[in-house]
Amino acid sequence: MVIVTLQRNKCIGCNYCVEMAPNQFQMSKKDGKTVLLHANEKKGFFTLKSKDHTILEACENASKACPVNIISVKIS
Repeated sequence: MVIVTLQRNKCIGCNYCVEMAPNQFQMSKKDGKTVLLHANEKKGFFTLKSKDHTILEACENASKACPVNIISVKIS
């Protein structure tokens, strides 16, 4: 299981995550911040749990590229 977590309220809208993992992230036209697709929100944290391990590399690259370090990727 790949678990991706986004702390959206701290997003600065740089778009790096979308460039690295366009199938998991997109920019909101409403506020210019990133959206983690198919995620559940709880207390400001958006979490995606996926059995698809093919997303791991792209999500890790997005996490590394994020200048404000608001994306975490774990495997369980």
